[in-house]
This record gives sequence, C-alpha cells and structure tokens, in this order.
Amino acid sequence: MSTSRQSRADRRRATEVRILDSARELFAEKGFERTTIRAVAAAASVDPALVMQYFGSKRELFSQAVKVVPAPLTATDTDELVDQLLASLGLKLGGLPEGALAMMRSMLTDQAAADHVRVSLGRQIDSVGAALPAAEDPQLRAALVVTALLGVTIGHQLLGVTALREVPADHIAALLRPAIKVLAGPPG
Repeated sequence: MSTSRQSRADRRRATEVRILDSARELFAEKGFERTTIRAVAAAASVDPALVMQYFGSKRELFSQAVKVVPAPLTATDTDELVDQLLASLGLKLGGLPEGALAMMRSMLTDQAAADHVRVSLGRQIDSVGAALPAAEDPQLRAALVVTALLGVTIGHQLLGVTALREVPADHIAALLRPAIKVLAGPPG
C-alpha cells in the first residue's frame, strides 16, 4: 500500500488557498479596514509572517482575495441580453461569492477598494454596452443597467432591505424586466 505525499509546491498552494479563503471570509464579514493580518492568519492556522511572505501586504492580500471574473455576455438580441442580465441578478440575490461581498463591503470606506470596484464596473459596463443593439448612448444605457442591478444587489445582500429580502429573485427580476428592456433595447 503506497501513500502519496504532497509535494512542497502542493503544500504551498494549499496554504495559499487556505489563507485566501480565510481572508475572503473576514473581508466579506468585516470589510478592509477592520480585517487584520493577524485575524486572517489565525483563521488560516498560520503565522502572520507567512501571510506577509505570501502576499507582501494587506492590500495585496485583499486584491487577490476579491478577484472576480464576470461571466461573458453571449446574447444575440435584446431579449436574450435582458434574460442574461436578470439571470445574473438572480445569482447575486441567491448569494454573492465572498470576494464580491468583501469588495462591496469595503468600497465605501477604502479608496483602493472603491477604485477596484470602479474598474470592475467599467469592464461590466463596456461588456454590456458592446452587447447593446445600435442605440443612442450605449455606455450611458449600460451604466444605468449595471448600477441599477448593483443597487438591488446592495439593498438585498448588504443592507437587508425587507422588501427585497421577502420576495423571490424571479419576482424582482420580473418587475425589473420592463425597465432593463427599455434601457437595453434600441431607441423607440
């Protein structure tokens, strides 16, 4: 009977993942300002010096912990685009990844987090704008769609607005559909 031993690189990667998972949880719960390297290290069962060795700074740890890759838009017409956008809202209302929650919780108190969100939203706006049919002001329309969905997500996930928390995501999506369709559709 043979037992496979983890290589040093595998152990290092597992430790890095454990640190990032712990950091995501703490940043999501407490935000950037109130999360400490010591708390992350304790949650990951490692020495604080090891966290610094792997990531160099709290800022870099935060940046790595909150990386979010948005799903690409594949819609071929306005109705499909609206469906995709509202489906993403349903996913967000079902529960955001901890990295996204950490970023949202931190963006109002930490300038670097706000800058990170701004860049991320800019990419989303560019993606939605490129998917819009020939429309007047595609970037403005895309920005309105993305920030409206962001506002609903913040109200539901971070603020716990009762009116948003007490109804299913598909009902919220159904109510938003006409507004999103107007914004995403060709000028009429």
